[in-house]
Amino acid sequence: MTIEATPLPESEVTCANCKACCCRLEVMLITDTGVPDHFIELDKWGCQTMGRLEDGWCAALNRNTMKCTIYENRPWVCREFEMGEYGCISERAANP
Repeated sequence: MTIEATPLPESEVTCANCKACCCRLEVMLITDTGVPDHFIELDKWGCQTMGRLEDGWCAALNRNTMKCTIYENRPWVCREFEMGEYGCISERAANP
């Protein structure tokens, strides 16, 4: 059995070329970071998650700048998801 590695991006991932792919992932709120209530939804199990719009993007994402509007109060999961790390590169490859 062979395991295929995720291809590396053609260039380094920076704020200037970020595609905000992570903003399409489901984000559970497991700590209180101050996310405004109007961005919080409950999933079918009653857990708090970041709200998402009909197209699947995070409700806190500014669509013009592709930047987080609650960056200082973003969820813990978002704080741990690092730009350019494996998860980021994997999401970019899956969502070209």
